[in-house]
This record gives sequence, C-alpha cells and structure tokens, in this order.
Amino acid sequence: MSFRASVLTLYPEMFPGPLGLSLAGRALEAGTWSLETIQIRDFATDRHRTVDDTPAGGGAGMVMRADVLARTIDHAAPAGDPRPRLLMSPRGRPLTQQRVRELAAGPGVLIVCGRFEGVDQRVIDGRGLEEVSIGDFILSGGEPAALVLLDAVVRLLPGVMGNEASGEEESFENDLLEHPHYTRPQEWEGRSIPEVLVSGNHAKIAAWRRAEAERLTAERRPDLLARRTGSVR
Repeated sequence: MSFRASVLTLYPEMFPGPLGLSLAGRALEAGTWSLETIQIRDFATDRHRTVDDTPAGGGAGMVMRADVLARTIDHAAPAGDPRPRLLMSPRGRPLTQQRVRELAAGPGVLIVCGRFEGVDQRVIDGRGLEEVSIGDFILSGGEPAALVLLDAVVRLLPGVMGNEASGEEESFENDLLEHPHYTRPQEWEGRSIPEVLVSGNHAKIAAWRRAEAERLTAERRPDLLARRTGSVR
C-alpha cells in the first residue's frame, strides 16, 4: 500500500509544486505515494463559500471556522482512517527527523493548512489535530510548511532514495549535524580535500566524519549535543 497524503487547503493549486519534481516527483509518478488536495471552501454552506469569521473576544484578523473545517476533515478522513491528522501551525511542536521517520513508516498523513489568524480551537480539539511547526517564524499559510513536511517524509519512503544508506549520516540523525563533504577536483583555489578522505582507510574516514559532525554540532547546535547527553546547557 502506498503512502497517502491528503492536504486540506484554500489554495490547492500550490500542490504538488516542488513535490512534482526530483525524488518526490518520480515517486509520485511511480505510485510510491499519492497526493490528494481538497478545497476547504467546497464545504462552506453559504453562497459566498465563507470559511472564516471574526475572532471571539475581538481582535485583528479572521479565524477559520470550526464547522466548515470539520466537514472537510470528515470528508477526507472518515471514521477508521488511521492516518495522523496534522495542522501546520507556528505554535506546534517542532518537526524533528524522528517524527519524520515515524510518519514515513505509517500509512500516510492528513494535513490541514491554516490561514488568517489561525483555526478555531474547537476543531483542533474535536478532530484531534496534531499541531506541527517547521520553525520559529510566521508564514502566510500552512501550505509551504506542508510542502516541507511532505518532502522530508517522502524521501524516506522505501525505494525513493537511490542509496538507502544516504539518509543514515545526514543532519539530525543521531542528534548530530552532518559532516562536511568534498569531491573532485582534488585542489580548488588553493584548498585541498582533507588527506584522510583520499587515504582509503575507511576506519579513519569514519572517525574523521564522526569527529567533524560532533565539532559542527557543538559550534552550531549545542542544544542537540545536550539532548544526546541528557544534560541542559
């Protein structure tokens, strides 16, 4: 059974976008995964296809209505659908490589792309939406975040990457950033490939890569090292 993604959005034309290219695009064409986009406005009941309203308690902006969004979710994922229901949201838990791997091992995902000031909390609670963030910044809507999440997940599906081992030493695997990479030419603008990488000694190469990964992580993401050791810095 292929991995099945359903995206609930006000802008279905944004998909597949980059997911139709490269690894994800080839996998989509091959049927390794499928992508369904659902227009939330199709589930509004008034003639203006209204999906939002003013926030209770006052304030700026608009909020996506619980009733409209719930109807959309119920259509896309009827009772018994085992896929996790995700809401792309800046207040969600940060997306991690571990969570990406968990999602890739499952049957698929349903992703709600929020807009405006956010989504009525009642539909988040009532439909069990898992809020997910891709970083501490604000986007115009959840669609770019959904594209990021799906790209991260799809590349881990069996058969998508040509070399399955290529994902094992990447950044965030084992809570380390990835080691530096080099290729030909041997000399470039007075800079050489480190001798150990052309030595043919695989044990020394592995040790160098590990040491470089730890060095870069300590410099740039000490929080990852703290997580590895269980300490707080």
